[in-house]
Amino acid sequence: MCGIVGLFLKKEDLRPRLGEMLTDMLITMTDRGPDSAGIAIYGDEAGGLKMTVQSDTPETAFAGLDTALEAALGQKITMKVIDTHAVLTLPEGTEAAARAFLAEKGLRVMGAGAAMEIFKETGLPKDVAARFGIRAMGGSHGIGHTRMATESAVTTLGAHPFSTGDDQCLVHNGSLSNHNQMRRVLTEKGFAPLTQNDTEVAACYISSRLAEGANLGEALEGTLQDLDGFFTFVVGTKNGFGVVRDPIACKPAVMAETDDYVAFGSEYRAFANLPGIDTARVWEPEPATVYFWER
Repeated sequence: MCGIVGLFLKKEDLRPRLGEMLTDMLITMTDRGPDSAGIAIYGDEAGGLKMTVQSDTPETAFAGLDTALEAALGQKITMKVIDTHAVLTLPEGTEAAARAFLAEKGLRVMGAGAAMEIFKETGLPKDVAARFGIRAMGGSHGIGHTRMATESAVTTLGAHPFSTGDDQCLVHNGSLSNHNQMRRVLTEKGFAPLTQNDTEVAACYISSRLAEGANLGEALEGTLQDLDGFFTFVVGTKNGFGVVRDPIACKPAVMAETDDYVAFGSEYRAFANLPGIDTARVWEPEPATVYFWER
């Protein structure tokens, strides 16, 4: 079933409240997916690359990690540990070497980019949000997901959002019927999914299209021709977010827009605590139609 939320802020003065608003939105979707939850926050750029990593044993895995990575890269880094995740800020041009080092240490990369940080774990949205202090986080936009597992195991790596490109992530409600075929095609193109989750296949598809020169709108349009099944996708990028539903559009979705923000939710109740929602333009996104907002 699953629940999706997204929030794109138009006004700078709302940025400090992004985490608070997204957390409230996601908690309302708890009964749509109690297995795991995650949120991507697009915050301030750090003047380098931010890489979010996860470990099941953070006490030992993160001890001295920054010093060891600095020695391996020969460059200064910073590290911020938040529960089972750590956000590393690296100099530009060091991503490939850092990923190789982290893989040797058995650490999982949740996502990377100039602005994006991803936090996800198994458990209820309220508990996951509390563990990472999401309410206190600010930013320009973000997307969230609470999962009811159907086609793959309940694990941290199986939780959404999935990130397969810098500052790019995707959440999904639905089920893809041709994900095994697409997995083979994408692997041949160099965009191999790391999990058995069909949502990661969709994320890899978007990444592959962007790498081929498509813009976000064109990549989302491509899902309508190349991906089979029932789906609602919400995609986050450095500059905004986009939405697309399959041609049948049986998965619920609703959007709201004011002068201050654009919001997405699987159900209208996700908007209940948003400021000015009583005067917002509210509509159901059309089937097979791409919507996206960028700065």
